[in-house]
Amino acid sequence: MQSTSRNFHHNVEDALANPNLQDSLAKLKVGFSERRRQAVERLPEFEALRDAARDIKNHTLANLDFYLEEFERKVTALGGHVHWAPTAADARRIITELCLSVGARTIAKSKSMISEEIGINDHLEAQGIAPIETDLGEYIIQLRREPPSHIIAPAVHLTKDQVADTFLEHHRALGFTQRLTERSDLVAEARHVLRQKFLDADVGLTGANFLVAETGSSMLVTNEGNADLSNTLPRMHIVLASIEKVIPTLEDAAVLLRVLARSATGQESSVYTTLNTGPKRSGDLDGPSQYHVVILDNGRSSVLGTDMQEMLRCIRCGACMNHCPVYGAIGGHAYGWVYPGPIGAVLTPQLIGVEEASNLPNASTFCGRCESVCPVRIPLPKLMRHWREREFERHLTPKAVRQGLALWSFLAQRPKLYRLLTGWTNRTLALFGRGEGRFRALPLASGWTRFRDFPAPESGGTFHAQWARHGGARPRP
Repeated sequence: MQSTSRNFHHNVEDALANPNLQDSLAKLKVGFSERRRQAVERLPEFEALRDAARDIKNHTLANLDFYLEEFERKVTALGGHVHWAPTAADARRIITELCLSVGARTIAKSKSMISEEIGINDHLEAQGIAPIETDLGEYIIQLRREPPSHIIAPAVHLTKDQVADTFLEHHRALGFTQRLTERSDLVAEARHVLRQKFLDADVGLTGANFLVAETGSSMLVTNEGNADLSNTLPRMHIVLASIEKVIPTLEDAAVLLRVLARSATGQESSVYTTLNTGPKRSGDLDGPSQYHVVILDNGRSSVLGTDMQEMLRCIRCGACMNHCPVYGAIGGHAYGWVYPGPIGAVLTPQLIGVEEASNLPNASTFCGRCESVCPVRIPLPKLMRHWREREFERHLTPKAVRQGLALWSFLAQRPKLYRLLTGWTNRTLALFGRGEGRFRALPLASGWTRFRDFPAPESGGTFHAQWARHGGARPRP
């Protein structure tokens, strides 16, 4: 997938001016986050489970080489194959060679953000192999030739009317000539179209939520069940996952599953939790005759043992973006690459370079909601601050921002001058804004006032002035 992260500011303006997107995002704000809150309230031990999930991931990352090798041994013993892909190009090559080895013409795909990361669809199409996205959201955006805008809800940026128009355009040639208006009818039409795709597919390609070293299993969590058809009907099943997806045991998976679904969609558990363990055995009625696992590094191993290692705890639940005010205003496409939201602001600079994605760590209010809801307690604001520091060190920060920081630093080191200027500014804004209590336009703040009003300060003075007037900090009782 071609990155447009350099164009972040332009992407943001387009997103804010898109009424359909804003309508879709308004529903998102009260959907996933509210369901998560309710699910957490029903589980008194949720915070303890978050601690346990964090510790499981930390232990695994500290011993990642051991668990990856153990996973490979178990898969091999079961008759499967593990392929190591240091880069995205290696992963594309391995998958293409596997498909060509069985003369594949079509591939049924399900649940794989990693496939977006390596751009496998375009690569396969160039080789004459047709990848078919079988999850409803992914299928919709494939028809529209768009990237996903959310980790767990890839088509969340679209309205029902947009989906109806897309289906009418692409399904007309299949005999569906009526524009549908009900969601259930749209789902039924997609199911009818995709059913034959499953039967015709030569290869099934899926992602994995977890790779279990103890059993050599790949675990996939879905709500539609399409992944089960993708990995049982074709003669070859390819699992594509990154190195940090491995975990030690099935018991560890049970802990992670309890925080994953609640954090992602507010469910007690997802509808389908599927374990794939090797190819079809002699007594099995169905399943693939070949089972391959492609494990991608693509820059992840370089953060092991560094201050950024905590980013690899991510279990792709999407909770951080569901609660992020920035994502809630601009959606996922504005981030310009595969991973949006706070986790994208941390992961994208690592995978494609801070030079390409320097805008993303700055796309945050640092309100801390992302960290407060993360099921594995990733300190996302701290990690974004790391990338801001790297950006500043490499002089990637715009000149106006650097000059503004230099001016603030000068004033902050001179408290009397700082208080004098901030006090004067506060009184001036309070005077001119007292009529309406807000500003619809303000010099040096057009980026704010273009889309929302700027509240006028109250006449009580600056924070420092009020602090001094009330005697400063009071001792705790």
